[in-house]
Amino acid sequence: MKLKSLLFLSLLFLTLTASAQTAEELNAKGEEYYYAGDYTKAVEYFQKSAEQGNAAAQNNLGVCYDNGYGVPQSYSEAVNWFRKSAEQGNAFAQNNLGVCYDNGYGVPQSYSEAVNWFRKSAEQGNAFAQNNLGVCYEKGEGVPQSYTEAVKWYRKSAEQGLAAAQYKLGVCYDDGYGVPQSYSEAVKWFRKSAEQGNAAAQNNLGVCYYNGNGVPQSYSEAVKWYRKAAEQGYAAAQFSLGVCYEKGEGVPQSYIEAVNWYRKAAEQGDTTAQNNLGGCYYNGNGVPQSYSEAAKWFRKSAEQGLADAQCNLGQCYLNGEGVPQSSSEAVKWFRKSAEQGDANAQNNLGVCYAFGNGVSQSYSEAVKWYRKAAEQGHAKAQFNLGLCYYNGYGVPQSSSEAVNWFRKSAEQGHTDAQVNLGVCYGTGNGVPQSYSEAVKWLKKAAEQGHAGAIEALKRLGEIK
Repeated sequence: MKLKSLLFLSLLFLTLTASAQTAEELNAKGEEYYYAGDYTKAVEYFQKSAEQGNAAAQNNLGVCYDNGYGVPQSYSEAVNWFRKSAEQGNAFAQNNLGVCYDNGYGVPQSYSEAVNWFRKSAEQGNAFAQNNLGVCYEKGEGVPQSYTEAVKWYRKSAEQGLAAAQYKLGVCYDDGYGVPQSYSEAVKWFRKSAEQGNAAAQNNLGVCYYNGNGVPQSYSEAVKWYRKAAEQGYAAAQFSLGVCYEKGEGVPQSYIEAVNWYRKAAEQGDTTAQNNLGGCYYNGNGVPQSYSEAAKWFRKSAEQGLADAQCNLGQCYLNGEGVPQSSSEAVKWFRKSAEQGDANAQNNLGVCYAFGNGVSQSYSEAVKWYRKAAEQGHAKAQFNLGLCYYNGYGVPQSSSEAVNWFRKSAEQGHTDAQVNLGVCYGTGNGVPQSYSEAVKWLKKAAEQGHAGAIEALKRLGEIK
């Protein structure tokens, strides 16, 4: 994002041009009125000075037109005055004119023209323009995309203390864009920016503390920085703070506080917060249990494309929770999620194909989706794929392949897979027959309370 919102702050850094004394005095008087909040009088003096050719006043008058201070808001008039000032070499006006071209304010949108003016300003040392030129290089807008060039300009701006550039430079170090990846350097620049109040940097510094990247891991420090950003309304930090409250990480565990922060982020459209808020309503954590509210928030997130929420909404349709029961709608949402690689949705879609819920029954399609989830380590899908091999559903029957998938699932603690693996050892199906291995796997399932495993062990005399 180019620094349009900071455009008016350029007034704080203006230097007087070597124009007539009267023009300088008029501009200075205009600035006095501007900072006093009397924009009408400020414009009066800026206008007089600008008409005498004072570049600082021309830029200031452009700022007033840009924001509608003391005059009717007009981008075209803002551009008119920015251009007069910029053509005299005023660095702040050059940056401001670049912002207008970047956004198409008062001129036809043109990244190349934006870059032209950002560069003129940046080469004079204007920190705002240096940051903006860095953004252009990062995104490849008006110039060939280059992280190396982006970093060069971010650094020039950051070293002058511009918080936005310090944040951007931190991101480059965090991700290894245009510089060798370095969490310690990322933290250094995030901290400089965060201490100036930059919410994005505060959030990212919180992430570094949460994960122990470049700093000793500390949930309490993570919470401290998340809170600073969250209280400024930064949605990602509000979500992260909600997670900390839900898990009791760095703060006393509180579903009520988790819901409070999830809601703030969700109402700003944060998809992960919407999904988590849906989960709180689904389970009645921190709010009265409500499937309809759960489905509402899952849908908001799902419609923005979050795979986890799409799977959750599919589950609501499958079970008729908060929405009319509809297997076809369930399949629709499972498929959207599954095609994004969500393992839960892939397994659920496999189950729908296996039983013909919402789709034509097809074991081969079931196997296809079970396999996608199983290869991601999904224990239920590994078990289901094992069953397909054991019974020859959708694949050639193979006891050895069944054992392979039962084992993968059983080692993750899936009790039905542990029982089936035990049975395979007991009967010598797909593995050499082994009573001790059979008992071993049955006991693992029994320890988790699996009734069938407990009964089998009783019959074998292994437990009373």
